Amino acid sequence: MAVKKTLLEIYKLLYNQFGKQRWWPGETPFEVIVGAILTQNTAWGNVEKAIGNLKKGGHLSPKALYTLPSPKLAKLIRPSGYFNIKAKRLKEFMKFLFKEYNGSLDKMFSTELSELRQRLLEVKGIGPETADSILLYAGNYPIFVIDAYTKRILSRHKLITDGIDYHSLQRLFMENLSQHTDLFNEYHALIVRVGKDFCNTKPHCEECPLNKLFNK
Repeated sequence: MAVKKTLLEIYKLLYNQFGKQRWWPGETPFEVIVGAILTQNTAWGNVEKAIGNLKKGGHLSPKALYTLPSPKLAKLIRPSGYFNIKAKRLKEFMKFLFKEYNGSLDKMFSTELSELRQRLLEVKGIGPETADSILLYAGNYPIFVIDAYTKRILSRHKLITDGIDYHSLQRLFMENLSQHTDLFNEYHALIVRVGKDFCNTKPHCEECPLNKLFNK
C-alpha cells in the first residue's frame, strides 16, 4: 500500500471512528504555548491543574508571566512535575518573546514558518515537538507534530523502521499530505487518541480501530 494512500486511509478511519478532537485545549494562543511547555514528560491532567493555578492568580498572560518571580512560578506549576525545570523553560521562552517581539504573540506569529521554528529551537528547553506544537496549535502554521505515540503506532504496524529520527518521520507526513493546518491538527490529535486508548505500553490491539485497516 503506497505511503500517501495509507496515511490518508488511517486518517479517514480514525476520523470516522472518533470524530473531531478539538485539540489543543486552550482558551488563548498563549495558554496553548504554556501548555506545550508544561506537558513535557507529564500527563495532560497535571498540566491542566498547573494552568488552573496560573489562571486563578491572574498570571496567564505574557506580561504577567514575564514579571512573575521564578520561585512563585515554580510553586504554581508544581502539579505538572519537574516544576523547577519547567519554570526555567517558561522563563526562557518569556525572555525570548519579549526580547525578539516585545512580548507580542501577533508579531511572533507574523514571522515566516522556517525562521520562527529555528528561533524557537534556539530557546533553551524547547525541542522539536514543543516548537512544532507551538507553531501548529498556537500559531496555526501548517507543520506536523511528531510524538512518541506517532512513532509507536507506525512502528508497530511496520510503516516505519525503529529508530527513525524526528524530522525524517515528520517529512513522511508532510510530503504525503496536503499542507493544511486543520488536517495536521486533527491528524495528530487522532493519533494521540489512539495512543492513549489503545497503543500504550500494553497495547489493546484487538480493540484498536486500526486493525480494520491492517488486518483486513
